[in-house]
Amino acid sequence: MLGKFSLVIASLFFVASIAKADPVTYTVTVDTSSITGTAGSLDFQFNPGPLTTQAASLQILGFTSDGTLAGTPSLTGDVSGALPGTLTFDNGGGYNDYFDGFTYGTTLSFQVSLYGPALSSPDGLSTSGSTFAFSMFSDTNGTVPALTSDTTFGVAATVDVNFDGTTTATDLSTYTSVASPAAVPEPGSLVLLATGLLGISGTLRRRLRG
Repeated sequence: MLGKFSLVIASLFFVASIAKADPVTYTVTVDTSSITGTAGSLDFQFNPGPLTTQAASLQILGFTSDGTLAGTPSLTGDVSGALPGTLTFDNGGGYNDYFDGFTYGTTLSFQVSLYGPALSSPDGLSTSGSTFAFSMFSDTNGTVPALTSDTTFGVAATVDVNFDGTTTATDLSTYTSVASPAAVPEPGSLVLLATGLLGISGTLRRRLRG
């Protein structure tokens, strides 16, 4: 019996460490049917804040659309890859941007996966986080915002990596859906559960000895 409790406790601690290290992933879906056929452009950015910012990384995964990517993408800063494949961003540079021409279809979607020390082990020293921003434009130069209330920069959705390791998503478009990541048990909660199980095992041990 005690052996089984020890195994459960060890498993909980293992799960706690894995849960804390897992990437945080959001799914972004956009209804672009109102501008189908428009030759425009898409922009993805992941930039650090103005003050001390801990290292973080981001990937754009699973980009799908019945629209068409057009031309040669423009990459600036710490970003690599090309749509519809994986894009990888780091926040080591002040400005990290991926810009690509795009002829809109009826829908587009992709995943935003965030990871790195800023999320898995906040250092308590940072005074700024990092921000991912996704923008849409109805022209190929990126000057005419589309499907968003942000008429200056065309930002439709953002995800902030806060300096305490949490994340915050903001939707600036009625055409855009940003699905929150699935909830996972907080490591602190698992540790409390494990502590409770330790107490139970101690009680059982005393009873067996009695």
